[in-house]
Amino acid sequence: MTGGTGRERLGAMPTSADMARILQLLDDVYGRPVWEPRYPPVDELVYTILSQNTTDANTVRSFGELRERYGTWADVRDAPVEDVEDAISHGGLAHTKAPRIKAVLAALGDGQPDLAILDGMSDGEAVEYLTGLPGVGPKTAACVLMFSLGRPVMPVDTHVHRVARRLGLIGPKVSAEAAHPVLTELAGPENVYAMHVNMVLHGRRVCRARRPACHLCALAGVCPSAGLA
Repeated sequence: MTGGTGRERLGAMPTSADMARILQLLDDVYGRPVWEPRYPPVDELVYTILSQNTTDANTVRSFGELRERYGTWADVRDAPVEDVEDAISHGGLAHTKAPRIKAVLAALGDGQPDLAILDGMSDGEAVEYLTGLPGVGPKTAACVLMFSLGRPVMPVDTHVHRVARRLGLIGPKVSAEAAHPVLTELAGPENVYAMHVNMVLHGRRVCRARRPACHLCALAGVCPSAGLA
């Protein structure tokens, strides 16, 4: 499966045919994910902040504790930062995440925080608005737009970034931040969600940061990095 060079087969620059092949191979292995809304936008925003540098299990636990202790996001915004830190302590980095969450909620207004403003915005305008909030970067903005609203905006986490670089979809020096619009365009609106979900799965199970299992990889035949990492 790894015979020859993936670069020769995939080409120096990915084409729409290359992307279609990669997406089909991922779908063949992991199935075709179907989008369903995960949380309302403000919930998704807070959840994504909590998910930074921790496990999914810790994120779910911290988010659940926060929702159990406080009736509304306005209550979280107005609570002492030390109390919010205690509520999310299971997720790690509570001293950083608690003030960030409070600052974001405060930036959404004095009443009940909401993101209804996004409804009348284009994808680009929505990304610009969200990244204008305190401490919100492109990945967090993309998670809110894609997971909550079904917008075709690609979140690029560490797994997506690593897999995309190894496949040659982005250059070796392209940062995760810069990769967001590139991978969004390469995937195409109808494939953004499936590509994100399946690349995350692939990065966790096969294309790991250390000792990637290239001998088990369904993409080895099109991957220029197969057997080299």
